[in-house]
This record gives sequence, structure tokens and C-alpha cells, in this order.
Amino acid sequence: MRILSGIQPSGKLHIGNYFGMMKTMIGHMESSDLFVFIVDLHALTSVHDKERLATGTLEAAADFIALGLDPDKCTFWVQSDVPEVCELTWVLSTIAPMGLLERCHSYKDKIAKGISPSHGLFSYPVLMAADILLYQADRVPVGKDQKQHLEVARDLAHKFNITFGDTFTVPEPAIDEQTAVVPGLDGQKMSKSYGNTIPIFLSGKPLKKQIMAIKTDGAAVEEPKNPDTCILFQLFSLFAEPARLHQVRELYLNGGAAYGYIKVELFELIEAHFEVARKRKQELLDDAGKLRRILKNGAEKARVQAIPTLEKVRERIGCIY
Repeated sequence: MRILSGIQPSGKLHIGNYFGMMKTMIGHMESSDLFVFIVDLHALTSVHDKERLATGTLEAAADFIALGLDPDKCTFWVQSDVPEVCELTWVLSTIAPMGLLERCHSYKDKIAKGISPSHGLFSYPVLMAADILLYQADRVPVGKDQKQHLEVARDLAHKFNITFGDTFTVPEPAIDEQTAVVPGLDGQKMSKSYGNTIPIFLSGKPLKKQIMAIKTDGAAVEEPKNPDTCILFQLFSLFAEPARLHQVRELYLNGGAAYGYIKVELFELIEAHFEVARKRKQELLDDAGKLRRILKNGAEKARVQAIPTLEKVRERIGCIY
């Protein structure tokens, strides 16, 4: 089974990225034909600073490898290093109904958050569909907020197959209901766009400052609280051992949960969880040339799948004559 997903290099990757996608993808490495890529073309919808994009791309690659992704056991590359995806995006755009794209809530949500409207932002789901269909992915791990975009990819695959002949695998979504949406400091989905993140490799005082900023209510320590609606408890549950999580949950339900102490404990858990990976990331960034070679080799592997797919598309639509 081929499993595929990508991640944007538009800022420091955060624990929402890790639990929502990265950890899941790394877990598939031994048992699946795994395709993972850095979506730098998607990032252009919000990043127009070349240094930020270039640096972010290398950092995202280092993050993935530091956290356990082995480039020798998967296909790992940068989106723009496979030019075939752009041609397929155009082909798919010619069959993408305007109504289908107009119904996508992500565009409206991003505009509401202040991101400048553009054709790229509007047609984002078509590029995402090309990313998926070009590599004939069977399953795509996505958060709940991205499920609609995957449905667009499925719709376009069906429409192309019906119109031009069987060409694309119709992908299935894979959603982890427990970690599909990780809350940010303010309770919204953790997102770089919202400025409410906890970066994966933040440490020391900056990390502690972020943790202490997690939004909580004004309930007294001795008051019973609902752990299921508490942002702090939701984040704590991602890192705590089951026995400790049970203890803290009981404190919430019966009274005795002190937010300040739980925040300090969460800070310590995050520090310890990413300690080894933090050192590995720095080693990777110190040898950026090697990191670039890993990504270029990954792009060559990706094109082994991409080129035959695009050749089939060209033949189906009449561009090979």
C-alpha cells in the first residue's frame, strides 16, 4: 500500500504537525510504500520571502529526519523538484468544476484570517490533488480540516477516469480521530497561520513561555473541572504516560488540578520528548550539503513514479500524437 502526505515549510514545524501527521507517517515507514514531501509550492500562497522559504524547506527536512524518518526506507523529496506536478495541476484544473472549489472552506477561512486572496490560494486543492494522484497514492493521512481537500482529489480522479479512461488510483483518507486536530495555545487548531503554536524544537525559557501562555479558565484549584474541554489537558495527554494521565484526570474531575503545576510538568515532558531529536536536527543542519543531496536523491525516486503517470495522462488526453 502506498501512503503519501506532505507538509508546508512556511514556518517552524510545531507539535500539531508532529502529532497530526509526522509521527503517523514515520510509523508507516516499515510497513508501507511511504511517500513524504515538503510542499514548498503550496507555501508560496503565504510565503513571499525567498530566504524564509529556502531555510524553511531545509529545516522541515531536517525536522523529519531528526524525528526518525529514514530516507532510505521511503521516498522523501521537495515538491518543486518534481516538475511533473505542475503540468498535472493544469490538466486537472481544466476538469475541476468551479463550484467544487468554491465550496472549499479552507480558502474562506484563510481569507478571514487575513491571508491575501490569490488564484494560488483558491486553486490550492487542485495542486494538492495533483500531488496525490501523480504518485498513485492509496491512502493519505490528513487532519479533519484537510479531509475536504482530499475529497476534491477523489472527485477529480473519478472525473478524469470516467472522461479519459482509467488512469488514477482513487485515494482513501486516513484520519486519526485522537490527534487529527491538535489545539493551539488559544484553543483553535494549532497553526502557523494563527500564531498559536508550540514549535517542536523550541526549548528552555522560550518553550516555557509558550507553555505558560496556554489559555485556561479562572477555576480555583479545589474546583472540579472538565478535562475534555481543557486545552491544557488535551496537550498534556499527548505527552504524559497513561498512569500519570489518569492521575491528572482524576484531579480535574474531583478537584485539585493546579494549572500552573501542570504547565510546568508539560514543559518538562516536551523538553525530554524531543531532546535526542533536537541534537540530531542541529547535526543535519550543520551539513546542509548532505541534506540537499538526500532531498535530490528523493526527487529522483519520486520522478520514477511521476513520469510514467504523466505520460499516461498525456496519452489519455491526446497530448501524445
